[in-house]
Amino acid sequence: MEWNIDEVSLIGWRRDIHAHPELSFQEKRTSNLVAGLLKDFGLEVDRPTATSVVGTLRGARSGRNIALRADMDALPMQEETDELFRSQIPGVMHACGHDAHTAMLLAAAKTLAGLRDQLAGTVTFIFQHAEELPPGGAVELVSCGVLDSVDAVFGLHVMNQKAGTVSIARGAASTAVDGGFLTIQGKGSHGSMPQDGVDPIVVGAEVIGALQTVVSRSIAPDRFAVVTVGSFNSGAAPNVIPDTARLGLSLRTANAADRKTVQRRVEELVAGVCAGHGASYEFEWQAGYDAVVNDDAAAQLAFKAAATALGEEQVSWGPGTGASEDFSAYSSRVPGCFLFLGGGDASEGLPFQNHHPKFNILESSLTAGARVEVQLALDFLNEPG
Repeated sequence: MEWNIDEVSLIGWRRDIHAHPELSFQEKRTSNLVAGLLKDFGLEVDRPTATSVVGTLRGARSGRNIALRADMDALPMQEETDELFRSQIPGVMHACGHDAHTAMLLAAAKTLAGLRDQLAGTVTFIFQHAEELPPGGAVELVSCGVLDSVDAVFGLHVMNQKAGTVSIARGAASTAVDGGFLTIQGKGSHGSMPQDGVDPIVVGAEVIGALQTVVSRSIAPDRFAVVTVGSFNSGAAPNVIPDTARLGLSLRTANAADRKTVQRRVEELVAGVCAGHGASYEFEWQAGYDAVVNDDAAAQLAFKAAATALGEEQVSWGPGTGASEDFSAYSSRVPGCFLFLGGGDASEGLPFQNHHPKFNILESSLTAGARVEVQLALDFLNEPG
């Protein structure tokens, strides 16, 4: 069947969304824009939460239901690109590509609406809020029932790789994330009388060193895990030993067993170091997203669809990402696959990774992503299940 992507509208939507970024749970303008466009395309539109949108396209014949998901929220960052459509909102930026995800799925929805008579089944378009802020929008949408009649779910994420290429991971496509804050309680003293205090800075420094052994000595070398101390705050004066130190931790693991091991070893090492110095401690833990694990059959279908849409030379099996994604809330409920789309790399003048204030994409990648999403829906609904 013949079909084309409306590239002019696709680029226009992306630029408009990019210029007007909105933080997690605040995506009012973006979700209203999406809802209005889906209605214009002739889709059924539902608003399961205040800033999310679900569009339903029912084909001419009954059949299976495929869900395609895009996230809409931006990050609390000041943009440092020089694009004419750069963020107009101080301190807020689409630095992870969610503007591209939303625009591509809109283009796919418009294209598939024009192919309604050729579809045997239903396409559910999930435009999700709050991917960037745990507990995330996905778990909220699942609780609202957006997957109740869905047979498989697919998501696509732009990454810093060759523009227009697609990579798909076998198995784990992302990591589980946990983290929070550790407060070390020492005993303050004058800097000239350290014997009268318990220095939480010294204890914290030793804790940081000890935590570097969690992965290197407790996790098998062929498995991915990371323990990061991203912040360390204590004291205000050079001649005062403070009472407390506060450390911010992030833990990343690719499977459930390692997730438990890392959490246990962090607790054990912190307890041991603090006890050795006569300090106490308190954790403020927040469980983050589970790892995204691609379903084998869904991954095979995604690979075939991407190869059909873009050419076999543009598609490869690749590793997952060390980052985390709340797409896991969907793929843990129904078979799913999370694909990575190249938005451009250093060889194309785009050396900056996602979440960098200069992150950007080549707009040619937008059409590639939308084509893959359309082909996914066509293949899933029109081929034998």
